[in-house]
Amino acid sequence: MTKSGPPSIPDMQKRTAVVTGGTRGIGLGIVRKFMGQGCRVAAWDIDPTPPEGSPDTDQVFQVQVDIADHSSVKTAVSKTVEELGGIDILVNNAGVSGPTVPAWEYPLEEWDRVLSVDLKGVFLCCREVIPHMRAAGGGRIINVSSIAGKEGNALAVAYSAAKAGVIGLTKGMAKELIEDGIFVNCVTPAMTETGLLDEMTDEYISMVKAKIPMGRLCRIPEIADMVAWIAGPECTFTTGAVFDLSGGRATY
Repeated sequence: MTKSGPPSIPDMQKRTAVVTGGTRGIGLGIVRKFMGQGCRVAAWDIDPTPPEGSPDTDQVFQVQVDIADHSSVKTAVSKTVEELGGIDILVNNAGVSGPTVPAWEYPLEEWDRVLSVDLKGVFLCCREVIPHMRAAGGGRIINVSSIAGKEGNALAVAYSAAKAGVIGLTKGMAKELIEDGIFVNCVTPAMTETGLLDEMTDEYISMVKAKIPMGRLCRIPEIADMVAWIAGPECTFTTGAVFDLSGGRATY
């Protein structure tokens, strides 16, 4: 590849994709979107039992993995490459939100858990998948960050810090990988209608929702559509970018 040429991403029907946290919520929405485009998809998740409504196992290659554990990620990569023949697209979506308490009361074990999953987990997945993409001559990595990573959310310091880290990780890797034909971008949705809301208080949800000018939460298909475009052949001149999905809360 030359510096002036985009990485080659042909017809999505010929692509293989990994989606972490792919059996529920945003991840499941992205899996379904890729499936609709004809991709062969591996759904990685720590829970080996997909919830009702998940794609059948004969349609999606499902891998149990703890993304915060290096050996678990390495095994998941090996299984996926053996099954699908390679990994063209990696979507780092899996995450946890953590408790909604002020910084001075934040449990240390919860701080470690959130940073391990939401930041270290993204790094580990990228670290193990990138060599395969480099050998193949290109690929796409899309990291799911959050508006909290851009602006910070009160009562969610660990989550905010981890998601800000994902943005920095995205930008740094994009610069490292541009000559390898690998684009690295991230999306930063506002609070979204997913199961993560179960970890939050009603008061906290109302507080965050009030900051969104459109007056509603983000919807899973809106994120899936954006991710699919970034992963697809139409995105040819953008890497290291932060794609906002905050309903007008952030305009940068």
